[in-house]
Amino acid sequence: MNTNSVRISKKPLSSKGIFSLTPFTLLDYPHKTACIVWFAGCNMRCLYCYNPDIVLGKGKISFDDVLSFLKTRKGLLEGVVLSGGECTLHKKIIAFIKEIKAMEFAVKIDTNGSNPKILNSLIHDQLIDYVALDYKSLPHTFEKLTQSGLFSEFEESLEILIRSDIPFEVRTTFHSSLITESDFVKMIKYLEKQNFEGNYYVQHFMNNVPTLSKLDDSNKKIQIKEFSTPKIKVIFRE
Repeated sequence: MNTNSVRISKKPLSSKGIFSLTPFTLLDYPHKTACIVWFAGCNMRCLYCYNPDIVLGKGKISFDDVLSFLKTRKGLLEGVVLSGGECTLHKKIIAFIKEIKAMEFAVKIDTNGSNPKILNSLIHDQLIDYVALDYKSLPHTFEKLTQSGLFSEFEESLEILIRSDIPFEVRTTFHSSLITESDFVKMIKYLEKQNFEGNYYVQHFMNNVPTLSKLDDSNKKIQIKEFSTPKIKVIFRE
C-alpha cells in the first residue's frame, strides 16, 4: 500500500482506549517482529477468557502514547498487532490504524468477528494486512460460551474474510467441558460448508490460570487425534 495516500486526521488521538502494550513479540504476527497493543473492553464475556483484567478494565494508555512509541521502533519492528479485548469496538480505531500505516508498519488485528462493518472497511481501505478470527463455537453453544448473541456477526465476518484476498487465520480455544469432541468435528464441517480452506488453529485451554469464570480443568486428549480434512489443516498450538 502507498502510505502517502493515507489521509491522516490532524486531531490528537488522546483517548485512553488501550490497556497495555507489549513492546516485542516473535509469536503473535506470523513471520514478523511486532509489538502488541491491548485494547480495553470487549462485547463478549467468554467463560475461558485469560484476560479478565483487559475485558473488564479501562484504558490506561492513549493512542498518542502508542504512536510516540512506534516512532521509536521504525526500522526495528515490522508489524503491530491490535488485540484485546476487542480492538474493532473503539470509535477511533480507523484513525489510529491510518497513523500506524503512515509509519509503514504492517497491521494485524485479533478479532472476535463481532464488528463486520468495521472489518469490511479496514479490508476495503487496505488498512490491515493480516487477521486472526476467533471462532468460539457453533450457534447452539455460542451464547453460553460468550455470554453474547453475536454469532451472526461472526459468521458475516468469516464470509467477508473468505471473499477477500487478505491473509487470515481462524482459531479456536478448546475447553473439553464447553466444546465436546463431537461439536468440534461439527465446527470443522461448518468451516467447510462456508468454503473456508487453509489452516485452522486450535489452542487448548490452559489449566490453572485466572479466567473470567471458574472452570474445571480441560482434558487434552483431543490433541492426539487427527481432524484435518482435504481442505482444512487442523493445527494444535501449545
